[in-house]
Amino acid sequence: MRIVSLKSYAKLNLYLRVLGKLPDNYHNIITVFERVNLFDEIILQSRDDSRIRIISDNSRMPKDKSNLAYQAAHLLRKRVNSNSGVDIKIIKRIPLASGLGGGSSNAAAILIGLNRLWRLRLPIVKLVKIAQIIGADVPFFLYDSPFAIGRHRGDKIKRTGPNYKFWHVVLTPRLSVSSKLVYRQLDRLGGLKSLRLTNPLVDVKMLLLSLRKRRLGPLKKALFNHLEIPAFNLYPRLKALRDKLKDVTLRDDLIMSGSGASMFFLVASRKEGEGLCRRLRQFREWRTFLVRTI
Repeated sequence: MRIVSLKSYAKLNLYLRVLGKLPDNYHNIITVFERVNLFDEIILQSRDDSRIRIISDNSRMPKDKSNLAYQAAHLLRKRVNSNSGVDIKIIKRIPLASGLGGGSSNAAAILIGLNRLWRLRLPIVKLVKIAQIIGADVPFFLYDSPFAIGRHRGDKIKRTGPNYKFWHVVLTPRLSVSSKLVYRQLDRLGGLKSLRLTNPLVDVKMLLLSLRKRRLGPLKKALFNHLEIPAFNLYPRLKALRDKLKDVTLRDDLIMSGSGASMFFLVASRKEGEGLCRRLRQFREWRTFLVRTI
C-alpha cells in the first residue's frame, strides 16, 4: 500500500472587506491571506476497497461526509471516474472552527496528496475548480504562496506580498464560531450600510504597500476585518475576551482572523512574540500560538 504525508498549514486574514452580495447569495469579499506555520499532519494510505475513511486524534472533528477532507476525496474521485479508496489520518493542531482555515487547508492537502497517491497528474487549474466547490478558502491552500489576495467569495486567488516572514501571536478562545451565522448576522445588522457607520473602511492598497515595504507600524494600522462587528454582536463572550486581551496587553492592534474566533497580534520579532506568549498563556480562556509566515 502506498502512503503520502503532507503538512496542512493554517492561515490568517490580514484584511477582509465585504463588498456586497453575489447573484448566488454568497458574499462578495476581498481578503488578504497569509499562510503560517501552525499545521495539521495529513497521512494518506491507499485501500484495497472503495471506502473513504477519516481517522483523527481529535474526537470533536467530524469523520463523516460533512468533513471537508472527505468531500475533497469524494469529489476528486468522482471527477476522475475512479473507485479508489483511501484512509485519511488527520493529526490536528489547528483548532476547529477558529477562523484559521484548518478544514479548508485539510481539503486542499487531500486534493494535492491524492493527486500524488493516485498518480492522477492533474494540473493545478483542475484542482482549483474542485476546491471552489468545497469551500471559498480551499483554493488559497493549493497555491504555494505565503501571501495572496482572494476576491469574489475569496476563491479567486492572486499571489502577492513579499518574500518575507512576519511573526504573530495568535489567541484562539475556547469557543466555536459559525462562519455561516456570522455572515447571516452581518445581513441582519443591515450589511454594509450599518458597518460603514461604525467601522472605517481601510483600503487594501495600504495594507499591501505596508507588506511590501515591511513597515510594521503602518501594517498594524492597515489590518482590517469587516466581520468583527457581527461576530462580536453574535458572540458577546468573544467580544469580552477581545476586550480582556486588550486590557492585559495594553495594545489596540488586535484583529480577528476570518469569521473568528481566533485573534492575533503582529509582533516585530520572535523574541517579542515569546514574551507576549508567556504573559498570555497564564489565562485559560484561550489557546496561545506563536506563528510566522511560511
